Amino acid sequence: MKKTLKELFSALSASDPQASFAVTFWDGEQVPYGPDTPVVTLGFKTRKAAKHFLTGGVLGFGEEYMAGAITVDGNFEELTRLGTHTEIDRLKLSPWTKLRIFLHYLQSLDSTRQSAKNIAYHYDLGNDFYRLWLDSSMTYSCAYFKKETDSLEQAQQQKYEHICRKLQLKNGDTVVDIGCGWGGMLIYAAGHYAIKGVGCTLSKEQFQFANDRIRELGLDDRLEIRLQDYREMEGTFDKFVSIGMFEHVGKKYIPQFMEKTAALLKPGGLGLLHTIGKDKASPGDPWALRYIFPGGYIPLLDETMHGLGENGLIPLDMENLRLHYALTLDAWAERFETQTAAVEKMFDAAFVRMWRMFLIGSAAGFRFGNTRLYQILFSKGLNNNLPMTRSYMEK
Repeated sequence: MKKTLKELFSALSASDPQASFAVTFWDGEQVPYGPDTPVVTLGFKTRKAAKHFLTGGVLGFGEEYMAGAITVDGNFEELTRLGTHTEIDRLKLSPWTKLRIFLHYLQSLDSTRQSAKNIAYHYDLGNDFYRLWLDSSMTYSCAYFKKETDSLEQAQQQKYEHICRKLQLKNGDTVVDIGCGWGGMLIYAAGHYAIKGVGCTLSKEQFQFANDRIRELGLDDRLEIRLQDYREMEGTFDKFVSIGMFEHVGKKYIPQFMEKTAALLKPGGLGLLHTIGKDKASPGDPWALRYIFPGGYIPLLDETMHGLGENGLIPLDMENLRLHYALTLDAWAERFETQTAAVEKMFDAAFVRMWRMFLIGSAAGFRFGNTRLYQILFSKGLNNNLPMTRSYMEK
């Protein structure tokens, strides 16, 4: 088994000659790779943990890291960057691992009933948990950095402004926000553009927090947050927005989501879909689907565009904010690390390791892997009254 591992890490090193890392095996042997002093050391405490990695791939690695049987010393993001190489995807998963992945997939399909359970699993961990490392607006989606030195709070407000300008919001516009989270987008739009809006979420924690904040700000005459599945939303609106929710719809339900989007928009109305996506097919992350986002599905860009077009929703503009999300995740991970004692007290040490791997690994996925962040602006049917250039989108 050690020979197989050494061959794998030699292949990784050959595919990335500038990478400098080391591997410590269960018997104490340490092997360095690369031209310089290792910036990260991967440790296998037991032979069993190494076997689980070889037969379980990312799922096996994640489970053994959570359990403490695999250790990471040094630059964790460098290790997750190496994990984006094709050699890792080529690991041959055991039949048992494949069966586990398939069974979990079946159990977490995003039906109306299951969606509520999937969302609760992630978003109802508690507002106190998310408050530890999100910005003050409790925004849990990709920010918009005009400079890399922008604070997280500043970048999140800039994201909302960027979206508002794309949607050309104005006083009195009606806006529907599908998957509104803790209400940040609607609260910003109501405060800066005097819109009236309705949002929906399946998270009880988000629902409670958003409504409390709306009342505190005196916006309850303008905004309404519903604890409701998007499929049950009714009405027609001038503008549509969905930020970081489309990833929870599931491949099977993309047509249903697009049909509902079209039904909620008035003819000629503008919509914006802000979503993680991919521009080419690649294996999913079974560890993240099992432990972080059950029921999640990262849609391909062509699947999204096809769904829009099939429902008379005409794409007007597409922006890829890939590096913006990497910076956002960096900020979250940095804040998270300052709060690990509090997080461990809320949950346990395995939970801390799980979320560390999720945040840092996700940042590497945007920087070095096949993960993208798309903002897609569209209209319902033709709209001949739109500006001729994109200059209105930026101040």
